[in-house]
Amino acid sequence: MKKTRRAFLKSAAAAGVVAPFVRGQSKSGSRLPVIGAGEFQYEVIHDWGELPAGLAYGNTHGVCEDAQGRIYVHHTVHATAEKHDSMVVFDESGKFVKSWGRDFEGGAHGLHIHKEGGAEFLYLCDTRRGLVVKTTTNGEAVFTLGTPTESPAYQPGAGGKLPKYSPTNLAIAPNGDLYVGDGYGSSFINQYTSNGKFIRTFGGKGKEAGQLDCPHGLTIDLRGGEPNLLVADRGNKRLQYFTLDGKHVKFVDGVNQPCHFSERQGVMVIPDLGARVTLLGHDNRVIEHLGEDTENDWRKLRTKARDAFVPGKFVCPHGACFDHAGNIFVVEWVEVGRVTKLRKV
Repeated sequence: MKKTRRAFLKSAAAAGVVAPFVRGQSKSGSRLPVIGAGEFQYEVIHDWGELPAGLAYGNTHGVCEDAQGRIYVHHTVHATAEKHDSMVVFDESGKFVKSWGRDFEGGAHGLHIHKEGGAEFLYLCDTRRGLVVKTTTNGEAVFTLGTPTESPAYQPGAGGKLPKYSPTNLAIAPNGDLYVGDGYGSSFINQYTSNGKFIRTFGGKGKEAGQLDCPHGLTIDLRGGEPNLLVADRGNKRLQYFTLDGKHVKFVDGVNQPCHFSERQGVMVIPDLGARVTLLGHDNRVIEHLGEDTENDWRKLRTKARDAFVPGKFVCPHGACFDHAGNIFVVEWVEVGRVTKLRKV
């Protein structure tokens, strides 16, 4: 039997999965929390965006902004959802624009936007199906990359079984080369040309220089002049730099479980899974740990209903991006999903 909007909202709200509308104050009517210090202060707007009836967030994993100021949220889809679209798009005020991506249900993870000529394209990582898919901003597939069987690192082992492959995020170099992090698979990074031709594999699981343990997020860091690949080496609780041909450069500390990156005017925002969002300056020194929750066990809290979350505190930041105005959008690995806008003040 088809549910009415009122019936859906009632049942979903009971499960804690429907995000409230954009608002200028908290549900209790009190002023919104402000976090940070100095020039890096932000008003915290949890549950940002008007999610329409029928859509319900699963784990919110990726977020980005396009040239029109639209915000894209990639999520795994909640079990109570009537619509199974994994990509939800909002305008900059939080009004729902469109949704698509039912094929990514359960596996929606990494999300990267890239301008190529006069058009923008999305690169989506699907951890369930083990795929990287390039799409238009409307969701039409351009190409798909699966397990890199061209690589010596992904040849069958004893019994003919292939090494595990589950890509989490990617980065794109100035020349168009793709770097795909096999974060939930074998901890390698696989490099391709812009049209998907395999180039090389580097990394692999370990703690030594050049080795990785869950290369969860990647970006090309141009802040030093020479482009380098910056990797969120999450399992090793560090950042690691590589040359664009895969040679280790250096380590950077100051993070707990780094997930991904976004950069604006020399400042890098890093969602740290352990209940905080970290800002690094151009010298990679910590500016702020935003919204850090040191009192709750985030591993337990992430499974709770929305009303258990502490205002002004993060639970499990998994993706983050700056928008054109310097605000920050944060999405979290919580079962009911959460999108937070940090409005720069």
